[in-house]
Amino acid sequence: MRVISGLYRGRVLKSPPDNKTRPTSDRLRETLFNVLAPLISDETRFLDLCAGTGAIGIEAVSRGAGFVTFIDKSKKSCALIEENLDKLGVPESQTDIQGHAAENFTGRDHPMGWDIAFFDPPYDSDYALVMHDFGFKNDLLRDGGVLVVEHHTKKQMPELVGELRRWRVLKQGETSLSFYENS
Repeated sequence: MRVISGLYRGRVLKSPPDNKTRPTSDRLRETLFNVLAPLISDETRFLDLCAGTGAIGIEAVSRGAGFVTFIDKSKKSCALIEENLDKLGVPESQTDIQGHAAENFTGRDHPMGWDIAFFDPPYDSDYALVMHDFGFKNDLLRDGGVLVVEHHTKKQMPELVGELRRWRVLKQGETSLSFYENS
């Protein structure tokens, strides 16, 4: 697994030793960031929810995002993310790593919010609680913010959740990315 573009382009990321984490493929990450590229600047706050290896958030910071928050309930994943960030030399002032389950994190108050949130839980998870929080709480996404949900193509994702409206679906093999924005 490598960083595809930006400041850390071509650098190799450490992968987990087990098969419990399903990293987003290089090809799908490239597709994702082709869509997100116009939204990323040094002012962008990016949330990598169910971060696993941190590859998505690391790609965001490599491409110029100002700040990335990594959330994963696994202490091993959080340690791996920290190791990957240290290996690349990403300044600590640009990142925050927290060990929480996604639904516990999104249920909290977040005074700053994020411009882009990427949610990639295990495919057999119930996405409903986190989707509900993004749709009904107004402190997770900033104005004009985007939520991207990675899911198995056979998993039905809602068109609307509260204030969230799905505006695009990208399919690649058995994986899909659903893009949401506030309606």
